[in-house]
Amino acid sequence: MSLAKVADIVKKTRSKNAGPFWLTIDIFCGSDAAFARVCSGLKTEAVAAVLGANTQELKRFDIADLNVVKFSLPRPHIQGSLHDTDMHGASYANLIAELELD
Repeated sequence: MSLAKVADIVKKTRSKNAGPFWLTIDIFCGSDAAFARVCSGLKTEAVAAVLGANTQELKRFDIADLNVVKFSLPRPHIQGSLHDTDMHGASYANLIAELELD
């Protein structure tokens, strides 16, 4: 039996810049049931691991009124710097969408 991926449960996963130093990832669940499933099955440690982020710097917000789970984290490289491979921060959503829920 395979586990469900985030993308199988939610309506949309989006990531973007939150200024030149931070990224934000939004998981739009679309329903109370999907929100509850994501909240219980998506571990912050798994998100940090796939993003290569420090769990101490990764901020998680479970917003029940909107059925949204949000993560904010420092960018691995300052936006527009020589080593920045994603100016808009858009590719990080794909990494989260492919995570399996416990």
